[in-house]
Amino acid sequence: MDLARDELLLLFDVDGTLTAPRQSITEEMKEFLYQSVLPRATLGVVGGSDLEKMCEQLNGQEFLHKFDYVFPENGLVQYEAGREVGKMSISQQLGEDVLKRFINYCLHYIADLELPIKRGTFVEFRNGMLNVSPIGRNCSTAERQAFYAYDQTHQVRQRMIDRLRAEFAEVDLTYSIGGQISFDVFPTGWDKTFCLRHIAKRPKPFRSVHFFGDKTSPGGNDYEIYSHPDTIGHRVESPDDTRRQLAELLKL
Repeated sequence: MDLARDELLLLFDVDGTLTAPRQSITEEMKEFLYQSVLPRATLGVVGGSDLEKMCEQLNGQEFLHKFDYVFPENGLVQYEAGREVGKMSISQQLGEDVLKRFINYCLHYIADLELPIKRGTFVEFRNGMLNVSPIGRNCSTAERQAFYAYDQTHQVRQRMIDRLRAEFAEVDLTYSIGGQISFDVFPTGWDKTFCLRHIAKRPKPFRSVHFFGDKTSPGGNDYEIYSHPDTIGHRVESPDDTRRQLAELLKL
């Protein structure tokens, strides 16, 4: 691909794409991105997590200055050239009464849910979304993996989403399963495609925008941006697969 750096944007999911789920980026991946990919393309990262969790996985704030665009919380918080340039608020969008009723319902539902184990932080409030975890975000890596296997069989997250859709049918919400232990809830339209609105403000449009993600099937939190007409979507299986596809795309 023979485009100039400022004509090509590469957007990446984090979990399962640049890193193993909730793990730190490897030195090999960092070196590949910053030394081989960065000179050839504009880089962006868009994840469901908040900035603090992104920093944990991408080794501190260095990536804020290496990546041209950083979009925590599906792009509802926007960083460009290392500084915050915009932020949306789910509490203002939904109103406190709806938000409180929704959180109360989630906590009651989880309290009655029979699971092999439960830990803590079942509902995490973020600027642009709620993250709901039936097992609790405080679980260990081994417990996270065990829940993911259990959920594959018992569809714990999908069943909870089905109940929430019915209970809050009058509220225009999107439910998106990502990672291993949780799902995101946000106003419809506030999925990862939200970051494209910010990118579209650029004076000189990119000639092509490529997105790399692993949860690209319907219901996954990469699906909307992966299938968006303004992006070229790449489904990946792991960080190693991301490297392979990048090398092929850029002829490295």
